[in-house]
Amino acid sequence: QVQLVESGGGLVQAGGSLRLSCAASGRIFRLYTMGWYRQAPGKQRELVATITSDGGTNNADSVKGRFTISRENAKNTVVLQMNSLKPEDTAVYYCRAGIPGTVQNYWGQGTQVTVSS
Repeated sequence: QVQLVESGGGLVQAGGSLRLSCAASGRIFRLYTMGWYRQAPGKQRELVATITSDGGTNNADSVKGRFTISRENAKNTVVLQMNSLKPEDTAVYYCRAGIPGTVQNYWGQGTQVTVSS
């Protein structure tokens, strides 16, 4: 079992920045592909960014050049640095941990990000 706890959400003006963190339990954090997803009201949950166990990253087109995902295996933490925020980035942001090809798939409880215009 893996428990994920997100933090760092809040209210920010357009153009501002926020840093989301996800702390994971467990001793094999380094093996997990970690990801950030978001869900806006009335919309489906969508991928924001992922980072593999060996550090490879993938960002959604909508956040490229503005958001950066990183991980610190020694601290069992994955971070999403969000810059140049836009009102359309408003959503609940979820952390996800998984090992591709296995049934191991875990979600955090989510953290609210609100960007005002």
